[in-house]
Formats: sequence, structure tokens, C-alpha cells
Amino acid sequence: MSKPMEVHDADFEQTVLKSKSPVLVDFWAPWCHPCRMIAPILDELAEEYSGKVSVARMDVDQNPNTASKYGIMSIPTLLLFKNGEPASHIVGFRPKDELKRTIDTAIK
Repeated sequence: MSKPMEVHDADFEQTVLKSKSPVLVDFWAPWCHPCRMIAPILDELAEEYSGKVSVARMDVDQNPNTASKYGIMSIPTLLLFKNGEPASHIVGFRPKDELKRTIDTAIK
């Protein structure tokens, strides 16, 4: 069963930017209610896209450097990285079908 992986400032480049497959990164914080609402959806997406897209989570409070580098001002923010570059940017809670459409469009 695939689950979202935790990424940190120290391993972001290796885990996300150098990944051969697209990586959907959830920038979140434990105190953020919409972040907690989207977490089960991301668990499902990690399972459904296993082998095609990796799903990662980054706590912005513990990893301010990466969040700052990508201009994360509101959470949750989801960035889909493809070939080391952000290919898609989603801010706020979104329903699963909208997230799937965004992922599908970006990975084609």
C-alpha cells in the first residue's frame, strides 16, 4: 500500500527535484484544518497513482526553506513537480476529482 512520504528541506532536492517520476508535494502544517481534511484524499491518490506519481508531504513549520523558495503563502498548497520543475499549483482544499484531473493533465 502506497502512502505519502515525508520530505524535508534536507532531502527535497534528491527526493522531489531529481525524481524520475512526477511528485505531488503537499505543503501543510498539523494545525491547519483544511490540511487535515485533504490528507485522506492524498492517501487515496498515493495508492491510485502508485508507480506513476509519488505523493509527498512537507510540514511548512519544520521546513521553512523549501516553502519559502516556492512562495508558499497559504496551506494546503499542492505543487506537482515534473522533471524537477513545478508543473501544477493548487492552493486550498479541493475535491478528489479536481485533484485527479490536475494530476492527469500534468502527467500526460
